Amino acid sequence: MVTDRQVRRLRRLFQKHGVSVASAKAGMDEKTARKYLKHGKLPSECRPDRSWRTREDPFEEFWPSLAEFLSVNPSLEAKTLFDHLQRQHRGRFQDGQLRTLQRRVKRWRALEGPPREVFFAQVHEPGKLCQSDFTHMSSLGVRIGGEQFDHLIYHFVLSYSNWETGMICFSESFESLSQGLQDALWELGCVPREHQSDRMSAAVHRMDHPEEFTQKYRGLLTHYGLEGRKIQTGKANENGDVEQRHYRFKQAVDQALMLRGSRDFEDRAEYVRFLTDLFAQLNAGRRDRLCDELEVLRSLPAVRLPAVRRVRSRVRGGSTIRVLRNVYSVPSRLIGEEVEARVGTEEIEVWYGQRKVEQFPRLRGEGKHRIDYRHIIEWLVRKPGAFENYRYREELFPSSRFRMAYDHLREVQGPAVGTREYLKVLHLAANEGESLVDGALRTLLESAEVIRADGIETLLAKKPGRAVTDVAVDAVDLERYDRLLGPAEEAAA
Repeated sequence: MVTDRQVRRLRRLFQKHGVSVASAKAGMDEKTARKYLKHGKLPSECRPDRSWRTREDPFEEFWPSLAEFLSVNPSLEAKTLFDHLQRQHRGRFQDGQLRTLQRRVKRWRALEGPPREVFFAQVHEPGKLCQSDFTHMSSLGVRIGGEQFDHLIYHFVLSYSNWETGMICFSESFESLSQGLQDALWELGCVPREHQSDRMSAAVHRMDHPEEFTQKYRGLLTHYGLEGRKIQTGKANENGDVEQRHYRFKQAVDQALMLRGSRDFEDRAEYVRFLTDLFAQLNAGRRDRLCDELEVLRSLPAVRLPAVRRVRSRVRGGSTIRVLRNVYSVPSRLIGEEVEARVGTEEIEVWYGQRKVEQFPRLRGEGKHRIDYRHIIEWLVRKPGAFENYRYREELFPSSRFRMAYDHLREVQGPAVGTREYLKVLHLAANEGESLVDGALRTLLESAEVIRADGIETLLAKKPGRAVTDVAVDAVDLERYDRLLGPAEEAAA
C-alpha cells in the first residue's frame, strides 16, 4: 500500500529524474507513480470516508435507554452504565467491551450532550491586580522533627508577572490574611491597585452580611490603597491565577523535596528557608515582566498595620478567659478584671493596664482549652478537694511522669492523701522548675522509692549548682593599671 510519504518523495525526485528513476527510489511501481503524478493527490486524499462499522455494535439494542440516563444525568460515567448493563444482563457483556461504550458516550457528549462551561482568557495589565488565597500543604507529607507538620500556605500572586510569595499559617483567619498580605507587599516593596480573594468566610466577610467586607478587612485595604474584589461563591476559576499557582507551587515543592531526598526538617526555621529559596527560584524567570510591573506599582505606606485582633474579656472565677470560643488560663490575681487579648496568627498576648502580663500559643479551632497549672496551683493546694472533678484536670499533668506519680500516690496513700501529696509535687514544679521535678520523678519511679514532695525537694537540693553560694569579689588593685602605662603615657596623664 502506497503511503503519503512515498508520494511526496516521488514528487521531489521527479523534478530531477524521470518517472522510472523516481518511482524506483520512492519504492513503488512505475504505473502507480504515473497515476499519482497525474491526479496530484495523496493516497489519504483518494480514500473515501468510511461511514460503515467494521463490526456489530454490542450496545445498539440498549443505547436508547442509556441515552435517556445520560439526558437526565449527563455526568454519569460510561463505567457506571456498563456496570448497570452487566448487572441487568449477566454474562452478556465482557469487561473488554467497556472501551467501546466509553467511545460512544464520549461521542454522545460531543454531539448531543449539554454545553460545557467556557473559560475566557483575560488580558492582565501591569501593576493592576494581585490575588491571594490559602492552600493546604498536608498532602505533601512534610515533617518537623519527625512529626507530621499539618499547615497551610497563604499564597500571594501578581496576575501580570506571576511573581509569588507565601507564608506558613494554620487557619484561614483574618490575622493570617492580614500578616500574609502585608508580608507579601513589603517583600515586593510596592502596592498594586486591586486585591482579589475568594469568599473567605472567616477572614474576609461577615457571616450575617455575606455581601459586605468586614470593617477590619476594609481598613486593611484602605491603609494600602487597595481596591478589594472577591469572586462568586463556588467559582474558584475566577481566582484562576492563584488557583493555578497553588497547583504549580505544590508540584514544585513536591519535586524539590524529592531532590532533597527527605521530607523531614530539623525545625521550622529550616523549612521556612527551604520555601524561601524555592520562591526565589520560581520568581527568577519572571524578572522581565516584574520590572514592567515595578514601573507602575505604587509606593508603600509609611508603616505596617498590626496583624492582631483585639478582644476584650473579663477574667472568670476559675482564672480563665474566653477568646474566640477557646478557654485560656491567666494569673489568678487578674480574676474579676477586664483584660485585652491581642490575637495574632500563632500567639495571644494578654494585656492589662498597658502592660503585657501573659503570652501563650493560640489554639487552633474552637471549643478547646489551655490551662497552665502555674496560674492556679497556689489555690489548688489550699483546695485539694476541687482537683478530682476539675473540668480541666488533664491539663494539670505536665508530662507522663507526673501522671504516673499521681496514680502511684493514689494507690499507695489513698485518693485523698495521694491527691494532696501530688498537688505539693506540682507546686514544687511551679516554684523550682518543671524539668527538675520531672527528672526527680524519673529517678524515684525507676528506683521504686516512695514519692513524696519533701523527698523530691531533698533530691533537688543535692543537684550540683542548684544551691546559691556566697560570691566573693576581690578588691581591685588600681596600681596594676598604672604599671601598664609607659613613661610617655604617664607624662601625658
